Amino acid sequence: MGSTEELGTKGGKGVKGVDVSTLTSEASFRKMASQGVKFAIVRGYKSTGEVDPHVEATVANAWAAGMKHVDVYAFPRFSKGDGAGQVKALVQALKKTRYGMVWLDVEGPGAHWGSSQSANAAFFADWVHGAKGLGVNLGIYTSKSQWHPIMGSYTGGSSFPLWYTHYDGKQSFSDFSPFGGWTKPNIKQYAGDVELGGASVDLNWYPS
Repeated sequence: MGSTEELGTKGGKGVKGVDVSTLTSEASFRKMASQGVKFAIVRGYKSTGEVDPHVEATVANAWAAGMKHVDVYAFPRFSKGDGAGQVKALVQALKKTRYGMVWLDVEGPGAHWGSSQSANAAFFADWVHGAKGLGVNLGIYTSKSQWHPIMGSYTGGSSFPLWYTHYDGKQSFSDFSPFGGWTKPNIKQYAGDVELGGASVDLNWYPS
């Protein structure tokens, strides 16, 4: 478990944020805000193929604590199929909830996705099609090491904002190299499994 000191590690000006995968209280978010955290991204759909039952409460707690932006991320279940149906379930569960973007999580080759890159790409395209049909403001969470074994040379996600991961502890895009059709990122997840405000979070950054 990392320390809260990691929030201020190597980097320059920018906006700091967290993502969470468990129920997180307003008090915890307030403590994070007092340490410079401005945005939160909350898990909305679990890799088990169901809406996270804590997403509405955690999103509400983040807003109540004064977060400037609150988004949701979805970890899809490839083996369950029906990507469009999965995003529809998430959006329906959030119909009374205020949030910004939905980030589609593409990671876990071999564990959470299929062995066929073409089948993975087809599922991804179905998910994206469903999101577009529902008017979702969509982004993609992934990294070069995750995207390539899952999707191969597929570039069907590159028109959407990219939230990439590299645990180098640096609030900077200087480490980024193009992949999957993306030439520049939007958000970086630069540290994981950090204790902050009494909660377990990942740390994120984007330039202001």
